Amino acid sequence: MNKTIIGIVIGVLILGGLIWIARPDEQSNNAVSASSSGSITVEEANNYDFGSISMAAGKVKHQFKIKNTSTEMVTISKMYTSCMCTTATLMAGGKLSRPMGMPGHSAIPSINQIINPNEEATVEVIFDPAAHGPAGVGKIQRTVTLENNTGKPIELQFAAVVNP
Repeated sequence: MNKTIIGIVIGVLILGGLIWIARPDEQSNNAVSASSSGSITVEEANNYDFGSISMAAGKVKHQFKIKNTSTEMVTISKMYTSCMCTTATLMAGGKLSRPMGMPGHSAIPSINQIINPNEEATVEVIFDPAAHGPAGVGKIQRTVTLENNTGKPIELQFAAVVNP
């Protein structure tokens, strides 16, 4: 009985070691996240105010326009929101990302969307004022973060006053 348990433990350790050795080298897989001197700017204010909105009226949305104002490609690696009540999609280079939400409840996948020099992209933000139920009334402020290879994340913020 003890020999069987010891054999299983040794087998698990050997298998774990083989998986550890065979894992991809993170440095070679992160080439897309290498530093860039590119620059992304928000073409309007990066802080939008929906004003007074009704929880009963449903979701509201706003599109932020961003632009690569440099001569180098910029890669948006990840995009996420500050709250589960908010989702965001990125439209760049004719490609639409899937809706991204708040980290913590699931992994935020890499989107690795390239924005070429002088190219514009759109981040559509959708806010659901009913997501927090009756406790969600009053002034709110949320953020959408775009991680990129310039070394400076882009933060797009919006605010609203939620009424029942």
